[in-house]
Amino acid sequence: MRVLLTVSTTHVPARDLGYLLHKHPDRVQHFTQSFGTATVVYPEATDERCTAALMLDVDPVRLARRRGKTPDFSLGQYVNDRPYAASSLLGVALADVFSTARSGRCDSRQEVADGPIPLEITLPVLPCRGGPEQANRVFEPLGWDVDAEAIALDELFPEWGDSRYVSLRLTGTVRLADALNQLHVLLPVLDDIKHYWQGSDEVDKLLRSGGSWLVSHPEREWITRRYLGRRESLTRVALARLAELGDDVEAVLEPPEDEEAAQPEGVRVPLNRQRHEAVLAMLKEVGASRVIDLGCGPGAFLRVLADDPAFTGVTGVDVSVRSLETAARRLRLERMGDRQRSRIELFQGALTYRDTRFQGYDAAVLMEVVEHVDPPRLAALVDVVFGHARPGAVLVTTPNVEHNARYEGLDGFRHPDHRFEWTRAEFAAWCQEVATGHGYAVEVGGIGEDDAEVGAPTQMGVFRRG
Repeated sequence: MRVLLTVSTTHVPARDLGYLLHKHPDRVQHFTQSFGTATVVYPEATDERCTAALMLDVDPVRLARRRGKTPDFSLGQYVNDRPYAASSLLGVALADVFSTARSGRCDSRQEVADGPIPLEITLPVLPCRGGPEQANRVFEPLGWDVDAEAIALDELFPEWGDSRYVSLRLTGTVRLADALNQLHVLLPVLDDIKHYWQGSDEVDKLLRSGGSWLVSHPEREWITRRYLGRRESLTRVALARLAELGDDVEAVLEPPEDEEAAQPEGVRVPLNRQRHEAVLAMLKEVGASRVIDLGCGPGAFLRVLADDPAFTGVTGVDVSVRSLETAARRLRLERMGDRQRSRIELFQGALTYRDTRFQGYDAAVLMEVVEHVDPPRLAALVDVVFGHARPGAVLVTTPNVEHNARYEGLDGFRHPDHRFEWTRAEFAAWCQEVATGHGYAVEVGGIGEDDAEVGAPTQMGVFRRG
């Protein structure tokens, strides 16, 4: 009972695939799973083309024993189609076997891991409710060329029509880590079933694997709902947290009337939009015309600034080249006239290193940035922004960890990349220390519905240079 997935590349040298997957091409490696055994082999490994095959041998008896509550007389435990198709079983095995590759880490080939490479992925048998058309809707927006063919229910009886399975082949130039994370999420989504109980930690799993690409996917709501087993409470939390990743996700589900009181108001009006409006209003209040967005990400707030003629200079800075490329597409820089284009600048930079390009602005924005910085590096960021760049005003927003209690199903921080989240007292103390040490005055407030017990979901510090 074997399930198969192959990953091939023609990147030169193609044997780099072994480094990226952290699996040596000259070895056969076995990995024990709770429901069977996963094996990685390389059917071909030359400098011109390399293919890694992940084979999952499912033990139906072991799988049945894990279920516990299924009656012993149920033949469904042993007689079913699950072991023969790329279901969530393969998704779980893939996540385990290629965990380091999914993180994008590869010390010996980091420059290759960081960039897109030509890939071909095949899944001979994939459950796909909705047929080949659904596979196209899911994978094409991610940059894949999709070849999905329906598998006949029975080749001897063509009049019976097609089964719910497809044979899938994906080709494209994609970062390997992104490809693996997409498969981890989308295999059970297309199948529309998981073999294990889905708890609140599934939201964190979804964001870890899909946070970088799901926010801009046209089918994000459908994908999120299916991944979370149509559990509406988890789906609302996931969509709300996606809205906080810095992208303009507007599709946040309305809660049922009987659950409305349990949801923070920021879920109904995306908190990301509320932040944009609050920061925009404050920039106008301080009289800023030249603004630098430090840690701009994919450019959601840059677009807000660019659309407002009150800002004569708009600059976006991020350490990620990919984020800056996304920002450029979002701003449609290639379609702008020369006059409008001259207002906007994008460049790569690290916020913990002094850079003369950060200087000369009326205001700087650090929107949901500081919590992504390791605490030991915060002092360096403060020195760069408040000591070196020294804009007339600095606007800092960050989550209020106390408000997390109002998000049903949220266990831990709001984003898997957050290094910390501050209470209101901790944020106020940090703001005052920074302001006093660098000649600024500061006012601290909140963004979003202010809860009498736990405060607003987002905190904002407005620093004005003395």
